Amino acid sequence: MYNEKIMDHFPNPRNAGEMLHPSGVGEVGNMKCGDIMKIFIKVEDDRITAINFLTFGCGAAIASSSMLTELVKGKSLDEAMAITNKDVDEHLGGLPDAKLHCSNLAADALHKAIADYREKNLTA
Repeated sequence: MYNEKIMDHFPNPRNAGEMLHPSGVGEVGNMKCGDIMKIFIKVEDDRITAINFLTFGCGAAIASSSMLTELVKGKSLDEAMAITNKDVDEHLGGLPDAKLHCSNLAADALHKAIADYREKNLTA
């Protein structure tokens, strides 16, 4: 059911764990499947210098969160905002149709974390 990339990221997730003093946090959930993702970002000079996640969910949800962190680290905020669920899915080698919502959750959580950072850092 899951390909080799997904099976690599699921049991060996990259950047898993809570981040102390994040610059921004985004949390999303899907009540239908029970997946919950929380993305933490550290931003310096408009770049994501660190990204972590906490995910409660299936193997596809954990793999999607893990892959997202690898795709985003070092990118500018605008580059990170351009990351879509299709990017996550493609880099994982294709999620099963029934699990595509996991890549949506990962991208949505990232976008919320960036929005949270930007909201906290508005200049008047």
